[in-house]
Amino acid sequence: MAGIRDREKRHFPLQQIQDVVNLFKDQLSDSDEPNLAFLSIVLGSIEHILTVNRAVPYNKDASKCIEPIFPVIQLDTIQALYAKFVTLVKSSVDLTRYPGEFATRELVKRVSDVIWSGLTRAYYKDRAHLQSLYSFLTGNKLDCFGVAFGVVAAFQVLGYKDVHLALSEDHAWVVFGKDLKETAEVTWHGKGNEDKRGQPITVGVAEKNWLYLNGQPVICSREIEVAAIVSAINPSINATTDSVEMGALQQELLWQLYDMGHLDKYPMALGNLGDLEELCPTLERPLPVQIFEKAIESSKNYYNEQHVYPYTYLGAYHCRKGNYREAMKAWADAASVIKKYNYTREDEEIYKEFLEIANDLLPNMMKSVAGENASRLHGTSILHDPEAYANFLRFYDGICQWEEDSPTPVLHITWAKQLVFSLGKFDPKVRNYIDIHGEGEEEDDDEEDEEEEEEEEEKRRDLEKKVPQKEVSKGRKRKRSHKNSENGDEYETNHGKSEKMGIAEECGTNSVEPKLNGQQSDEEQIKSAIEALVSKVGEESQSETPNPNIAALAQACSESILNPDYLLTGGEPFMPTSTTSTTSVGMESTRSESRLDVKEFLSNKSNGTPFMGMTVDSMLKAESPADMMMYRKRPDSAVTTEQSSDTNTSEPLTNETEIEDEIVPETVSILLQSQKMKGLRKLLLSEKLNTSAIMLQLTAQSQVYFKPRKKGTDTSNVSLQRKRTRRE
Repeated sequence: MAGIRDREKRHFPLQQIQDVVNLFKDQLSDSDEPNLAFLSIVLGSIEHILTVNRAVPYNKDASKCIEPIFPVIQLDTIQALYAKFVTLVKSSVDLTRYPGEFATRELVKRVSDVIWSGLTRAYYKDRAHLQSLYSFLTGNKLDCFGVAFGVVAAFQVLGYKDVHLALSEDHAWVVFGKDLKETAEVTWHGKGNEDKRGQPITVGVAEKNWLYLNGQPVICSREIEVAAIVSAINPSINATTDSVEMGALQQELLWQLYDMGHLDKYPMALGNLGDLEELCPTLERPLPVQIFEKAIESSKNYYNEQHVYPYTYLGAYHCRKGNYREAMKAWADAASVIKKYNYTREDEEIYKEFLEIANDLLPNMMKSVAGENASRLHGTSILHDPEAYANFLRFYDGICQWEEDSPTPVLHITWAKQLVFSLGKFDPKVRNYIDIHGEGEEEDDDEEDEEEEEEEEEKRRDLEKKVPQKEVSKGRKRKRSHKNSENGDEYETNHGKSEKMGIAEECGTNSVEPKLNGQQSDEEQIKSAIEALVSKVGEESQSETPNPNIAALAQACSESILNPDYLLTGGEPFMPTSTTSTTSVGMESTRSESRLDVKEFLSNKSNGTPFMGMTVDSMLKAESPADMMMYRKRPDSAVTTEQSSDTNTSEPLTNETEIEDEIVPETVSILLQSQKMKGLRKLLLSEKLNTSAIMLQLTAQSQVYFKPRKKGTDTSNVSLQRKRTRRE
């Protein structure tokens, strides 16, 4: 590899952001490979001046006390550091001992020893700004990603073109050989000093560790390796303050790489760019949500959808923007990816990500939504959305399956408490529109349903032999109502209908039954209902004299039509005689106008807010004004079954126009795959949540199978690629 050429020298001194962007653009457009060590030293020197050597007074607004600056980077400084790195590598590796065009595992181990031996032994591995070769050459410190990148840069100095960086979402290693099929660890991972340098990653892939992405990492080209050092930039000055200039430089460089197509196969870098665009949007550029979606597409197209962070980037963005439905779906999709892995102690970063979602973001989101009365009334709340409820269950199903077959449990009592808290915020009615299946249990469910039907039929036959016919008829209706209703409210409603039917049968007033074809008039219904009540009162008070007012009312109803205004505003209780003696044409006109007035009343506007058209039945079922606005008709199958069972009840059926006005949500199907969530299936659909049973099931370690670990594989893994700064 040639040293710093005149082509690079002409860009110095670097005095502004655009100078650095032009330098990187020139390197990426060169017919030769971009010089990795040179570019890493440039970025490291700028980051060191803008962050490490920049003091911020505490208890003061950083935006007022920090002056916008950009350091002047001279060529002499960069050239001296680059020469130091080249000298170290070439003087430490005797290439005559490693003949051949391609690198070998022994050579990879030797080069990694050179970088490793140059590090100070002091504990520093969790500190920021240690990812560049500038940190290595000036302070003998590198983080995990920096060590892996340093090995690749050293091989470039030695003239090898087959050694490249392999990146997962929290780790780095190298690939080498003719077809880049060989893998080797070159650094450590986590807080310990242990390493497996020189070993292949096959064990981690076989154990399904998230650290190795099931063998689907980003295999870097030289251009993507440049994108890696740009994405690894850390603009933070301290825990609460970032360098505006460093963030702007990173953003501009990422856009340059984006325009040249070098981020298409790098989902993590796209996620970082989306975060930067959210903080400081660039004109005429894609929106942050579009960038996050492109990262998801990259994971699907190139990595068999094995990457988790693209979905957590998107979910966090929607959560910050208040798009809670979209956030919950993105988190459910993230859990659907993590369930493909087995959890280990080395997966600390992704564990913290899901821990924050489950025990912080989701509960706070539920608490916020539950306090929004307006959204609950108008039906925009996720607490009334069956699809949001299904995504909530999918999220926890993925977490539980991630835990299965893992050597380390994931869920503990804090997870269980927060799940129960969030679960209790959902409206119980949404559970009526969720169809939950357990993977591999469909056949068992069909057999259970058939057995239940057979038991019901046997009980019905036994009841017919023991009780009179009237009681049998009443019992059938109650059973059917209970079977066709899955929540307590519907059962109580149908149960009440059956009681009314029983009263009518005991009174012998079968004429009260409404006709399905609509032939019976409204006046006849009112008349027959009052007569039924009179006869019932007469039976209950056999020796008592009935109230003369009831008898008079019944007699008057048989001669005149009840005046609706009497019930609303007072006045005469019955319509004038002239009205009752009108022709049939006049009667039809009166009925038509009456129906029109009722419809206008039911769809009238109150306080400027549209009032949804509702049936009287739906208003009676509602327990509160919010329920009246959110009332939703049951699925068609349930309605059909109930109507057939309630044919002999005294309630008239709603007309077709009224049914069309009601909101009918579609039933959402969900397939649970984890053992723990399949065990909770019935509890998740019940009207009242058994919180103790749910928490016990979630924290039960009996559902987790601990696989015996092979000897020699229980050591810490390797390199850490810097993840984006976690937001408070």
